[in-house]
Parts: sequence; structure tokens; C-alpha cells
Amino acid sequence: MVKKSEKKFWSDFRRFFLRGLATLLPTVLTIVLLVKCYEFIQENISVHITEGVIRIVLLTTDDYPQLDDTVDYDAYKAEYNLDKLDKTDEGMVKEGVLREIRLWKMRQNWKHGPRAVVGFILAIILVYIVGRLLASFIGHKIWQLFEGTVQRIPGFKQVYPYIKQVTDYLFGENKVEFSRVVAIPYPRKGLWSLGLVTGAGFRSMHETTDDEFLTVFIPSSPTPVTGYVIHVKKDEVIDVPITIEEALRFTVSGGVIVPGHEVLPTQRIELKSASQTARIEAADNEKEE
Repeated sequence: MVKKSEKKFWSDFRRFFLRGLATLLPTVLTIVLLVKCYEFIQENISVHITEGVIRIVLLTTDDYPQLDDTVDYDAYKAEYNLDKLDKTDEGMVKEGVLREIRLWKMRQNWKHGPRAVVGFILAIILVYIVGRLLASFIGHKIWQLFEGTVQRIPGFKQVYPYIKQVTDYLFGENKVEFSRVVAIPYPRKGLWSLGLVTGAGFRSMHETTDDEFLTVFIPSSPTPVTGYVIHVKKDEVIDVPITIEEALRFTVSGGVIVPGHEVLPTQRIELKSASQTARIEAADNEKEE
């Protein structure tokens, strides 16, 4: 009896642990991805923008930041390995060293702590401004000229076009839209695959065969972002009354997650092995007793 309850405990623990993991994992992974994106922008873009702002402030002002007794001159000397920090009788430093100290203090204040987010915000605003400029006719032409130049540079021309395809797919305004889910005889007759209709077939195919075609994207499992695009006769497809999301879940799960209204009652039994069926029947009999 103890073994039975212990076995039930571990079975319940495993079931609820996996359920909790499946519930929390998407949220945790999303947060981790956003944090990594923030760190990437902060370390590779924001710091340079912040450095530029610091340089501009340094050139346009003479009294920011204020240098008072709180300035740790020893820390400044240690960081830059300087032994030339001379002071006059009034406690003021020389002009050249004074500017260097102001620059050092601003870097300490604006590249660390809460103020470091300013560079990130400026990076977002800068990207927005660039997007607005490129949306104009002149900006678009200038960018096309730039891309044409880049794609002729050895090394860049082998990498840039493929990266551009990925970024255009992820962030482009012309998104792929699927109209409905269909079942088609693919890769041969007798085998049926789920596909997503993206549009009509080519006009030349219709004029040559006098048949109507559909363009169908067949997602692969378990990564539905890849797959095959085929043309199939309109009268050979079967419309499947499920949503695009349900079709993608079915593909990602390898056919395990089937929409509830598409499961036949007999299939629930047939998909189980003989041993599984026997165990289920024994459990049912035990409950009845």
C-alpha cells in the first residue's frame, strides 16, 4: 500500500512539475530574451551614444559636472595611471587635467547605475529617426545606394544578403499571411499533409492547364518557420476547419496536440498500445471494486 501511494506521489509530482514547467518556461524565456537584447544594445550601441553625449556636454559647458572636495583624485590617478595631477595653492588643477577629470567623472555617472538607461533610450529614439528618414523617397534611394555598395564588398556580399532576408522577415511590414488551413495529397497521393494557403497559383499555370491552383505553404515539424511551398489543384485540397494557431501547434508537437473537435473517439483507443489499454482497463476495474 505504501509503495502504491509512493508511486502515485512521484507520478503526480512528475505530472504537475512538467505542467508548471510548461506554464512558466515561455514567460521565463521571454524575459531572458528581452534582457539579453537590452544588454546587447546597451553594450554595443548605447555606450557609444552616451560617450558622444558626454563629449558634446564637455565641449559646450565649463561648469558641469562640478568638481568639489568629493572628487576622488586618487581613484582618477589609479584608473588612468597618472602621476601628473598637480594642484596649485588654491586647490585647482591645471586646465588640461581639469577637462580630463570632468570627462572621467561624467563617465562614472552616466555609464553606470540608473543613468546608463539614458543611452538606451537615445538609441531607441535614434533608430526611430533613422526609420522615419528611410521611409522618405530620398532616404530610401540613399539606402539603396548604400546597400548596393555594401553588397559589392568582398566578405560583406556573402553575408549581408542572407542577414537582410532574416531581418526583413522578422521586422518587415510585408508579413506572410495565411488565409486558411487545408489538407493536400503531399508528398504523394495517399499521404496527406496540413498546409497553409498563402494565395492563388500562377497565371501561366492556369492558362496552360485550365485548372485553378492554390499556393500552399507546408510547414515542417518541429520548426514550422521552415517548410515547402507548392502549387496544388484547387479541387484536390480539403479545407480543415481549424485555426492557423491550432495547425502550427499540431506541427510543432509532431501531431500530438490535435484540436479537440478533430479527434475521433475511436482514435483515442487505437492510438494506445495493447499494454496501455490493459492497464487502463485494470485501473478502471479497480476503481469500480
